[in-house]
Amino acid sequence: MQPNRQGERVPSTWILIFVTRYSLLTIRVQARSYRQNRDAVMKDMTNLDNDCFQIPTADSVFRDQPSTHKPRILLLYGSLRQRSFSRLAVMEAARILDAMGAETKIFHADGLPLPDSEDATHPKVQELRDLVTWSEGMVWCSPERHGAMTGIMKAQIDWIPLSLGAVRPTQGKTLAVMQVSGGSQSFNAVNQLRVLGRWMRMVTIPNQSSVPKAFLEFDDNDRMKASGFYDRIVDVMEELVKFTLLTRDRSDYLTDRYSERKESAEQLMARVNQRSM
Repeated sequence: MQPNRQGERVPSTWILIFVTRYSLLTIRVQARSYRQNRDAVMKDMTNLDNDCFQIPTADSVFRDQPSTHKPRILLLYGSLRQRSFSRLAVMEAARILDAMGAETKIFHADGLPLPDSEDATHPKVQELRDLVTWSEGMVWCSPERHGAMTGIMKAQIDWIPLSLGAVRPTQGKTLAVMQVSGGSQSFNAVNQLRVLGRWMRMVTIPNQSSVPKAFLEFDDNDRMKASGFYDRIVDVMEELVKFTLLTRDRSDYLTDRYSERKESAEQLMARVNQRSM
């Protein structure tokens, strides 16, 4: 509380509202200044296409009315073993996500054909693609086998296309990567998963989980024991939910690229010119 001129105390909430509004006003003024100076700046940027070049602003990134539904998270794991530790780790991660208010679904790869061995209309392929389209974020967890992710993990990702018609099913969605191993701690699988996440145009969160000697980390009821490795999975899921809430409403804007806008404009011009001939 702060005293006013009459000796009364002003609620700190009002001060917070004033500071917030002042900060937003400052951002808008700065953005307006950038736009006013744009013509002068563009004179030295002869390689840029003025019609496709955009200046990112806070007003463009943040929406006034964010979505209120639960974050939708899809979890994939890379093993078909009866007692799969990657599956157990994913199930533990799903419980944590549920406790954080997310809606989770786990895809089980049993019956998924090898890439290109079947048509994309295969029921398991359709199930996977529908879940990817439904999701706003994903968790990939693979065992490390021969120093790399498993073929089962890679097959699932290979069945996810970069585009389905005009829709890019993974672009702009968040991703958390995890791995389990039977020996000492390693990061080979999560490093490969990060590369794939970039290739799929996903927003991969900074944190990650690697569980060594996974057979020692789960009890007879297939629940993960309390440990630093469990705490790390909690950290990763917490970070995933935060990034998903932050980006899900504007993932289209965050992944909107100058080069693609320029290419689209050139393609449109080519089609128009072709029709006029």
